[in-house]
Formats: sequence, C-alpha cells, structure tokens
Amino acid sequence: MISSQLPALQIIVPLLAAPFCVIIRNSRATWLISVLASWVTFGISILLYLDVQTLGVISYEMGNWAPPWGIEYRIDSINVFVLLIVSSIGALVSLYAYPSISVEVDENKHYLFWTSYLLCLTGLLGVTITGDAFNIFVFLEISSLSTYVLIALGKNRHALYAAFRYLILGTIGATFIVIGIGLLYLLTGTLNLYDLSMRLGDMSLTQPQLAALAFLTVGISLKLALFPLHLWLPNAYAFAPSVATCFLAATATKVAIYLLLRFAYDVFGQSQIFSELPLGEVLLILSIAAMFIASTVAIYQQDIKRMFAYSSVAQIGYITLGASFASHTALTSSIVHLFNHAITKGAIFLLLGLVALRIGQPTLKKMSGLGKSMPWTSAGLVICGLSLIGVPGTAGFISKWYLILAVLERGWWWLAFMILASSLLAVIYVWRVVETMYVSDSDSRGDSHMASTTSPTSMTLVAWLFVTSCIFFGFHTSFSVEGASAAAKVLLEYTK
Repeated sequence: MISSQLPALQIIVPLLAAPFCVIIRNSRATWLISVLASWVTFGISILLYLDVQTLGVISYEMGNWAPPWGIEYRIDSINVFVLLIVSSIGALVSLYAYPSISVEVDENKHYLFWTSYLLCLTGLLGVTITGDAFNIFVFLEISSLSTYVLIALGKNRHALYAAFRYLILGTIGATFIVIGIGLLYLLTGTLNLYDLSMRLGDMSLTQPQLAALAFLTVGISLKLALFPLHLWLPNAYAFAPSVATCFLAATATKVAIYLLLRFAYDVFGQSQIFSELPLGEVLLILSIAAMFIASTVAIYQQDIKRMFAYSSVAQIGYITLGASFASHTALTSSIVHLFNHAITKGAIFLLLGLVALRIGQPTLKKMSGLGKSMPWTSAGLVICGLSLIGVPGTAGFISKWYLILAVLERGWWWLAFMILASSLLAVIYVWRVVETMYVSDSDSRGDSHMASTTSPTSMTLVAWLFVTSCIFFGFHTSFSVEGASAAAKVLLEYTK
C-alpha cells in the first residue's frame, strides 16, 4: 500500500521534481511543479503526523534491510513536529513566491531558483526524517549547497559575497559534523541513531566520545547560527531574494536546532552529558549572550532585513536557552518557540517581500510613511513585532511564558529578569520600524521609487495567513504546546 511508503515519498517527491525544473526551464511551469511537489510533501507530513499519534514511533527500512545494518527512517513525536513545520512553510511560500521572484530574480534563472528550492526542501526534510547519522550529513549538504545558490541568485552584488561567506563557514561546519560522525562510527561500529544511543549508553565518557560530541556540537551550532557562530546569517538574510530569506529563516535554522536536540538528548542522552559535562552551562552562557548582543546590534541596523536577521540570532538564543535545561518545561518552551518563531519570522520576511516590490531593498529611510501607502502590510509588521517581543495574545508570548516557567522551576529569578530585559531590547528595534512607518514623513524617502503600485493578491493572502497564525497560536495552543510537550517527553525518555 502507498500509505506504507509515506516516509520514502516524503523525500522522493521533491527530489524527483527538482530535475524536471532543469529540463523544462519555463518560468511558470517550474513554479507550478514546485507548488505541486511542496503541497504533496505537506500532505504526506500530515498523514505521518496522524500515524505517529495513533501508532507511535514509525520505523521505515530502506530496501528491506533491517536496521542497524540498513538505512532507517525513524519518525517520532519530535521529528514529525519539525516535518510539519518545514513542509507547511515550504508549501505556503511556494504559493507566495512567483510575483516576488519575477522582480527579484532574472527570468532566465527562475528554473535554477526552483530547482535549488526543491533540493533545499528535500535536504531539510531528509535531515529531519532519517535515522542514520551519515544520511544526516548527506542531506545536510544537499540543503546547504542549494541554499548557497538561493542566496547567490539575489540581484544585489552583495548576494554573491553573502553566499560565498556562507559557503566557507558552512563547509567548516559540515567538516566538523562529518568528523564527529566518523568518530562515533569508529567508536561504536554503527551509524544508526537509535543503535548509537544504545551503545553509547553502555560506555563511559571517553576521549573519542568527548571529541565526537565537541565536533558535532560546534558544527551543528554553526549551522543553526548560535552566537558567536552566526556571522554568515545577517548578510545571507539581507541580500538573498525575499522568498529565499523567508524560507531559510523559517526552516533551515529550525532543522539545525532539531539536530542539536537529537544528538544531545537522544544519541548522547544515555551518556548523561548534561550531568557530567558543562554542555548545559555553555549553552546557557552563549544563549544569554545572543539574546542581548544580537538584539543590541539589531537596534542600530538601517537595513530592515538585516535588522530582523540579527533578531533571528537573538531568538535562536531563546530556543537554545530552553535546550540548556534538561527539564520537561524547558524543552517544551524551546520546541514551542521553534514553532512560533518560524511562523513569526516567516511572516515578517513575507511582508518585507511585499515592501521590496514597492521600494526595493527595505531600509528605514525608504520605509518612511509606509503606514499610509501600505496600511495592511504595515499593520502586519506591527503584529509580528509584538509577537517577537512576546506581548500577550501573540504566539511569541506563549514561548516566553513557558521559558520563564522553566527558569522559575529552578528558582533562577535573575534569569527570568534577563529574559524580560532582553525582550525590552526587542521593543526598541521593533519601535524603530513602527515609528518610521507611522510617524516619519513620507517625503524623507528621498529618491526611492515605487517599483510596483499594487501588492499581488497571492502574496498578500499568504503573508496575512502567517500574520493571523501569530495571533491564532497565541490563543489556541493545543497543537503547538501539546506537540512540543510530546516531543520534549520523547527526548527526555532517551536521557533516562
């Protein structure tokens, strides 16, 4: 039955659709292929999510080779949650994309954009669903290589510099990851994640195991842009086409965070690394640094995409802060913020894509008086800004509420105060945008020109679907919080 092949189809559908884009090369046809493949992938993720809810962990043996000898796709509450995030955002962004890339990407390169987009989607889904360590590296490289192309397709010459910088740092991160995987294989003789967890749990912490953990942690931290390994991210988000920025901001770093959680709590979980090593303390310090330093840098940015890129580094700090506590509430806060931040930051960059159609690269100067000329887009940016701050009634509030609860469980009032203080920094850079749109005189735009007078309906509808989601998930938390709680429970079971 086809239902039994869903884990494989999750990867095969976008992977097979990519070469068709290269063959056809027609701009609209390649877009339609990408939309179809993305939505089929989203549908498969929904079916897998329902199966996990009823059947529990799903194990899919590739080629009928039983694990750990064969490659296994292993799906549980944590990675099916991430699969839904990646596939849903990929599907919605594909509907949004066509008018945007028609302006921001040369028409003769549209087929390259959609090929890279589908390969990036394939890689991110593959990293999430596979239960094999070497497959993680392979899929990670597929997503990374296609990401470099997506960034480089921006018309601004700085896009090439951003892509090259990410290429260098991404290659270093991938090298660290593959070295860590190689050390684990030499140590245990297996690449299956579940088998690795069992074998490492029976071993004491040795030097090769510590070295593997160090290489994997640094390599994955570079991929997820954990401060201070975030240097590739601001330029990549600022100069990539708007569609690529939205897709990457909402999915790529989230999958890397999933990887960090999977290795720390699953693969190394039974080794008691949180109790015997200062991994939690290191994550805590770097997370706090990200929350304050990245938010402070964001305040002084003139380019809006770059401003929210630094904001992403700060928000990643909140996620890893929750991951630094080996408690159910803390992990729940980390995973629910992974979900809520994907929605919020996705909405922001989709709205900025609408702004880019009007004024080009969005800067504070060009956006003066935008509240009058683009009232709906401006209102959406205000709502998303409130979600970033964590105002009650938005998705961002739910994340920070659970994070503060986790901190107070430990009696760390000082850390709860720091979380609130860092949120005030977000108030400052969000207010700069609001003030520019609603208070500044539109005459201060200078020589900026209107590239478009109307916003395409498809782009507006998708952007506002994300915006309303920021409000919806601020009140209806049954999916986000319960899904995150179930995922946290699974991860903590591995550490017992």
